[in-house]
Amino acid sequence: MTVPSTAAAGGSQVKSALRTVQLLEYFAGSPGMHSLAEVQEALSYPKSSLHMLLRTLVGLGWVETDATGTRYCIGVRALLVGASYIDGDAVVAVSRPILDRLADDTTETIHLARLDGTDVVYLATRQSQHSLRPFTRVGRRLPAHSTSLGKALLATHSDDQVRAMLPERLEAVTEFTITDREKLIEELGRIRERGYATDREENTAGLRCFGIAIPYRTPARDAVSCSVPVARLTPGREQLMRDALFDARDRLAMATRHL
Repeated sequence: MTVPSTAAAGGSQVKSALRTVQLLEYFAGSPGMHSLAEVQEALSYPKSSLHMLLRTLVGLGWVETDATGTRYCIGVRALLVGASYIDGDAVVAVSRPILDRLADDTTETIHLARLDGTDVVYLATRQSQHSLRPFTRVGRRLPAHSTSLGKALLATHSDDQVRAMLPERLEAVTEFTITDREKLIEELGRIRERGYATDREENTAGLRCFGIAIPYRTPARDAVSCSVPVARLTPGREQLMRDALFDARDRLAMATRHL
């Protein structure tokens, strides 16, 4: 994890706030319990300061500890803040009936996600009506380059902007992930031409996804997708999902035009 320079913080109070946020983000991105030594190695904070910060956050409910009091993880208050973000988001609110209709039309898993740096964060999900369904959860963060949602959003940026955002070599989530930035940029050009993105088992083996950006901002910030197991995908079903996504995109564009 990259720790921002505290020299730019401008004072001890800002420095303390910066460390608090970094600590919470570390726990959010590293599920499970972690020892003081693990956290210190990841963040390079002085041991005494880190211990005091952890004790304070445990007392406030932002961090939880195990029975021994020596291992730590994210606390329940983080969930409350995350839920309030989603509950108060205007795009999530106006998209609910449209996502419901898209889920009914396709009978597959539907996602609404937002670009955050080089990742996408999932804001809403509608589960598939089939027994064979992908695992999903609101709040998860995935690399934009490995998802149809992320590629649809990256395609609304210029090639130069994408080069500035992403490193030359990209993380391989599966064996099918595009890991060369220039090859990804070529793919983004094709996405701009056809108006939607695909994820061909690039994020989850056995799963195909189709994603489309919501054009209420330029570059776009949010996108919607439909995920289907490869075993259930036929040419006719793929066309149905594409058509349903374009219809949802138009409805979402209308619903968000004043946001």
